[in-house]
Amino acid sequence: MTDFVHVTLGQNGQSKSSNALGMRAMQERAFAERGAQYLLIKSPPASGKSRALMFIGLDKLNNQNIRKVIVAVPERSIGGSFKNTDLTSYGFDYDWVVDDRWNLCTPGGDKSKVDAFIKFMDSDADTLICTHATLRFAYDKIGASDFKDCLVA
Repeated sequence: MTDFVHVTLGQNGQSKSSNALGMRAMQERAFAERGAQYLLIKSPPASGKSRALMFIGLDKLNNQNIRKVIVAVPERSIGGSFKNTDLTSYGFDYDWVVDDRWNLCTPGGDKSKVDAFIKFMDSDADTLICTHATLRFAYDKIGASDFKDCLVA
């Protein structure tokens, strides 16, 4: 079959190389904007958006007076992208660690994910992974004021 469309990109391997903090080029650009109140990261699948969010979230927790990072994903399977990740071995100051209790994308559990979300908000824990639906239903129950000083991604 004849190719109807053929695209050749100027690939030089730079997007796969890492800086001194273990960030690829797109992650480094996103991290440079980490102080922004709103940030939209648009990038192809498997380009490192989840890890970019880890870098930004950890910086906000440790250096920008944000007390909680809430990562909401469209479906549970995507929550796996936010499992515990060693970042310090590659030069970053912190590792991404999520307590199993606060990864609400894992199947099972006897209690409501919304109830678990509310318990997280009342706890000293700082990182939670959930689905968009869980976030939406929890927000309906607790309201906006509980989200003060939180990063919601």
